Amino acid sequence: MPDTTTAPAPSSGTAQRGWRAADLALVAVFAALVAVFAALPPIPVGGAGVPITLQTLALALCGLCLGPLRGFAAASLYVVLGLVGLPIFSGFSGGLGVLAGPSAGYIVAFPFFALGCGLVAKFALARLRGPKLWLVLSLGALLVSFLVVHPLGILGMSLNLGVGLPEALVFDMPFWPGDVVKNLVAGGLAATVHRAFPQLLGRR
Repeated sequence: MPDTTTAPAPSSGTAQRGWRAADLALVAVFAALVAVFAALPPIPVGGAGVPITLQTLALALCGLCLGPLRGFAAASLYVVLGLVGLPIFSGFSGGLGVLAGPSAGYIVAFPFFALGCGLVAKFALARLRGPKLWLVLSLGALLVSFLVVHPLGILGMSLNLGVGLPEALVFDMPFWPGDVVKNLVAGGLAATVHRAFPQLLGRR
């Protein structure tokens, strides 16, 4: 006689550990968002050839909205597509040649910036609401930027431009005020998104 016993349904916790089609779609959408922001006209600044762009605002949103894993995946997808030749970096550039340019360190830092912002979001959303959430998201993203993006950007300029780290630091400093503004905006946008879609971050 055949065994008609049905297997137990997976628990909700088990189901949430896997990547669903919705997760993959969000990763693709946010990678595209970064590409759109990168296509906006850059602002030339300093003498290193690295312009001010809105890429980092979109990358902060990847982590703050999607969490660490999906945020890292979205930023990584953007970087990989750019490195294989799609003209989606600032100034419609692409290809491995960008790794020999002054922006190389910043590009390498992008996925790790999104990852760090995602960790900030997981911490903040579990504890805070309202203006405090916006403030912690913004300041957390800004801290991650100064711990990850700027150091790697400075190192990349030092190596690829053949200048010392102090000079590369001077090249990096014009980006600081804009970084403050972009992360404040990203924190506000992310707080609004999570208020409208409280289940978006989930367990990612």
